[in-house]
Amino acid sequence: MKNKKNLSVPLLCSIFLFFVALFLWVFGVYVIGFVGQSYMVEWQFFSMCSTDWNLPIIIDYISVIFSCFVCLISGSVSLFSVSYMEEEVFMRRFMLLIMAFVGSMNLLIFIPSLVTILLGWDGLGIVSFALVIYYQNKKSLAAGMLTVLANRIGDALLILSICFLVNWGEWRIGYGMSGSFSLLICFLVVVGAMTKSAQIPFSAWLPAAMAAPTPVSALVHSSTLVTAGVYLVIRFYSTLVEVQDVMGFLSKVGALTLLMAGLSACFEVDLKKIIALSTLSQLGLMMFTVGVGFPIIAVFHLFTHALFKALLFLCAGSIIHSTLDTQDGRILGNLNCLLPFSSSCLVLSSVSLCGMPFLSGFYSKDLILESTFSGLSGSLEVFVMMMGAGLSLVYSLRILLMGVFGQNFGSGLFTYGVESGYVVTSIVVLSVGAIMGGWLLQSVWVGVNGFSLVGVLGKAVIGVVTFFGLFYGVINFFSVKTFKKKFFSGLSRFLSSMWFMNLVSGGFLAGIGLKCGKLMHLHLDLGWMEVLGGQGMFKMLESGVNLSYFVQSGSLLVYTRIFLISLILLLVCMWYF
Repeated sequence: MKNKKNLSVPLLCSIFLFFVALFLWVFGVYVIGFVGQSYMVEWQFFSMCSTDWNLPIIIDYISVIFSCFVCLISGSVSLFSVSYMEEEVFMRRFMLLIMAFVGSMNLLIFIPSLVTILLGWDGLGIVSFALVIYYQNKKSLAAGMLTVLANRIGDALLILSICFLVNWGEWRIGYGMSGSFSLLICFLVVVGAMTKSAQIPFSAWLPAAMAAPTPVSALVHSSTLVTAGVYLVIRFYSTLVEVQDVMGFLSKVGALTLLMAGLSACFEVDLKKIIALSTLSQLGLMMFTVGVGFPIIAVFHLFTHALFKALLFLCAGSIIHSTLDTQDGRILGNLNCLLPFSSSCLVLSSVSLCGMPFLSGFYSKDLILESTFSGLSGSLEVFVMMMGAGLSLVYSLRILLMGVFGQNFGSGLFTYGVESGYVVTSIVVLSVGAIMGGWLLQSVWVGVNGFSLVGVLGKAVIGVVTFFGLFYGVINFFSVKTFKKKFFSGLSRFLSSMWFMNLVSGGFLAGIGLKCGKLMHLHLDLGWMEVLGGQGMFKMLESGVNLSYFVQSGSLLVYTRIFLISLILLLVCMWYF
């Protein structure tokens, strides 16, 4: 193995992150769990003119377990990078970006103040841009620009919400606030969170960010960047619940995103983009759950989803790395014989994503479907959510039929590699989480354990929705084989293009946004704003300094002129006043 000195850096980072995750789990379970209380620690920087500048740190179940999962997944990704990025020359730079990303996410998790949360929020945006453009080609640059422009909209909306929060005099989130501008502030926070979590109409950047290396995709699309918006909405829930219009808007947007991403994943052929669209679908499910009034269940699904989605990305990365960077599903196939370990863990993570009983995804997905029946959401929203939840089995079957059990149309066997020990270890760690994570969380977290169950009819409907995709897959398979027909053939272009979200949000941000920015730069920054701004002030100061030099030149003729002008001005003032 080459670059052994550089490869020691990700190994040390992974060991450090695993120790931090173990400490946080023990601390969260045995300290906070036994006491059953949350803690708020405030560090006062300075106090001046009756204004306090504090740095609050919240320590509760949500923040500690979320940080534990972030460190666990980051440690697995770092260990996976030892083998996946072994040819990388600038490995230390890559790991520095990964650690900066993890640090920004922990700032976002533990700091419940909208002013100081911008440190982690902006840090995620800047570091994600550097990671997406890591390969430094045209495709990566286009994806990075789309990512950073979409995130900057969320930054601007959060800054505007902070400006309106001046009326309350409190920037800490998690408190019920009512008063002036409450509707506007809640709407700004929700739309800002939608940009980070790629909800409609800001969905174009998430599949485009697949241009990053696979370890980055596993970290970004499982537990860090895309979940930041969901986490912000959950932390702000006590204020959002007082504005029911915003909650209804959030549930409708989440249901539409769930349906759109699920349908698009059923028509995608790129292996990584199918997984990215499944992430987008699950994010819509979390937003819908928060919108109908069950934030704790959304947090529970956020945690379990982080485990099996990171496993899914690492298995896909192992397959891509072992097949010489092949990720087209039309070429891959028969991997159950060529790469048995990675393909079996891919099956495990896909089954967990579908909600198979007694795996991690089952516990949270079953609770979400139960909460939908017992909530106060409309019938159309429930139908759309059921359709989107049922599509999870369809695109999971698509991944397995294309990559694992399908026919191989690639090259010979000599192009296939073997998984290294680092890849196997990282996948095994996350496999244990994908199998036992939901059960462990339910055993230590009382808030998601005693949920009121629905009736027999509701349970039957939940079972049908969970396994709906299996019936559709069988029917579609026989219809294609027997009648040579495909469902949705007329709408395939519309459904496969994410409902033209690339044109709506991507074209608006990358096309119209950049062109308008260029025009504003030419006509405003270099135009009349420059004349009335910096250059204009400089010219005025230059004229004033020249006049001062002229007045103090020491010439008798100048003094005489100044005396006569002053005398005339004095006489005019005395005449009028």
